Amino acid sequence: MKFFTPIIVYILLGLSLTSCDNRTFELNQIAVDSTKIDSLMAPYNDGFVPGASLLIVQNGTILYAKGYGLAKLDNPALVVPETNFRLASISKQFTAACIMLLKSDGYLNYDQVLTNFFPDFPDYGQYITIRHLLHHTSGLKDYFSLIPDNVSEQVHDNDVLQLMMEQTGTYFTPGTQYQYSNSGYAILAMIVEAVSGQSYANFIYEYIFSPLGMDETIAFEDGISIIHNRAYGYNILGEEFVLGDQSITSAVLGDGGIYSSINDMFKWDQVLYTNILLHQNDILEAMTSGTLTNGNKTGYGFGWVIDEYRNRHRVGHTGSTQGFRNVYHRYPEESLSIVILTNRNFGIPKLIANEVADILFNAKTL
Repeated sequence: MKFFTPIIVYILLGLSLTSCDNRTFELNQIAVDSTKIDSLMAPYNDGFVPGASLLIVQNGTILYAKGYGLAKLDNPALVVPETNFRLASISKQFTAACIMLLKSDGYLNYDQVLTNFFPDFPDYGQYITIRHLLHHTSGLKDYFSLIPDNVSEQVHDNDVLQLMMEQTGTYFTPGTQYQYSNSGYAILAMIVEAVSGQSYANFIYEYIFSPLGMDETIAFEDGISIIHNRAYGYNILGEEFVLGDQSITSAVLGDGGIYSSINDMFKWDQVLYTNILLHQNDILEAMTSGTLTNGNKTGYGFGWVIDEYRNRHRVGHTGSTQGFRNVYHRYPEESLSIVILTNRNFGIPKLIANEVADILFNAKTL
């Protein structure tokens, strides 16, 4: 496998991130008062409440980076740029990147099928390719619906693989439809393990997080790894916030088990403009919509949703899980990114990110 020397990556990316106080910044010659941004984030900063982190970056420059509210309510800890949130489905782009690294080094190709990696997989696996898994066109059954009611311990990626191996078919013929599949990304994590001979958590740290200096980002394994500066997830019960940090599916890593901060998300965002981790042709492919057998576009790449907002091309992803709601939007043509991470399972950060974009693009006057 490739080996990236961390100090070289730091020099090439020129990474730094600090908290911002209220100030005025400019985007496309439009001056924006940061108080407008803070007003959008006010629900996350209203007293003794679970909070959020907000990052806005353009052309490699941090326009705004700020924490709001609390990462933990008992023994209170403020949210700061170093606070690590569970990314939920934003994790999928990292799982896809692991597959892409293995492909770029010749260890696999996107047209290989499940039975190439798991010989005991049922016959239907010979029709499901890695590309199907990446694009959510595999038709694999939703593992959430297959977990027995009497299961009380957390499910892991290998358990998802076993559940898929107990099935006799898919929802539809692979490649003919798009259906978002957490099962598919858990299976991709298991392919990483089968090909590399390492655990998914170790592989992603060794070949992505560590080389990029994302030292606090981690595929969390309870009892094995530690999350520093951890944000704990909360639910709301009546008018009270209650701890709701983990569920029975929270230990599945490939589809949503990564924790990170806006500090480290800045590093990830910036490396995607370079050839340091993956070649730009590979990144472009990852951010290009999949195509069904009938020629229709899916609107999903390799861990990226592809759409438009205010007539601007956008790629990104949301993340929603027990105790966390997040969004990460990139506007590649403007070299602009917006990240909002929150430790509560209510609210819609995507809508806030859209409003932030409205301010930045001055869309309301167009």
